Amino acid sequence: MSLIGVFDSGVGGLSILDEALRQLPQHDYIYLADSANAPYGEKSSDWIAKRSLSLCKHLADAGCDAIVVACNTATAEAIKQIRSEVKVPVIGVEPGIKPAAMQSQNGIVGVLATEATLKSDKFNALLATLPSDCLFIKQAGAGLVPLIEAGKADSEETLELLAKHLVPIQDAGSDTLVLGCTHYPFLRKAIRKLLGDSITLIDTSEAVVRQLKRQLESLDTAGSSGKSTREHGSVSFISSKDDATLLKMARDLMHSDLEAHEVSSSLLGATR
Repeated sequence: MSLIGVFDSGVGGLSILDEALRQLPQHDYIYLADSANAPYGEKSSDWIAKRSLSLCKHLADAGCDAIVVACNTATAEAIKQIRSEVKVPVIGVEPGIKPAAMQSQNGIVGVLATEATLKSDKFNALLATLPSDCLFIKQAGAGLVPLIEAGKADSEETLELLAKHLVPIQDAGSDTLVLGCTHYPFLRKAIRKLLGDSITLIDTSEAVVRQLKRQLESLDTAGSSGKSTREHGSVSFISSKDDATLLKMARDLMHSDLEAHEVSSSLLGATR
């Protein structure tokens, strides 16, 4: 079995971990949340790159066979440098604007993401490859990540702020909405309450985990995976702020049955 690191600025990457436990429950996981510094989307590009690299090196030093950078902002600002300096497969995440453009019926796509993601060279380079006849309504979800981090994904406060952010997307007539931050899938219920069921929501967690699976299949460490009878591996939760709170939020937000796994939690020690 492989040990897989999943890193995010906070609890958003739990949406990726949730999908990984659904598709690949037999592996061991370390989930690292830098909640003491969340949200990343409001920090400088240089800070994000340095911190993300440091934490990914920490996961590699812990013995991870592959790392998922389960943070759109960290992927946009740091993935190239991380891949050059961390000698294990590194899978990033990015807003699903390409599948959104393919699925949209009217060619109007809303993109809800952090300011850092929307301004990043990586995001805009991807945007430039897409058909010019598709209109993308880009909206920064300022303030949403701290509310989700505080366990308020379903609160009236979050609903009111989300409603304001969705106004330009609604007014443009978007029939598709890209959830461009791994925190935002936890707002599905609120989005449906505001927009109804007619809008298509694009979340790339399934595609990310499929890519992780392909990477694991190419590793020597995955060579014996088919011979193992173990159904569920272990999950370690590490937080830079409060491990007990992280574990509680994982149990509250995730659909996976964590009781089927050996679960532990700890505080993040010093990192380079």
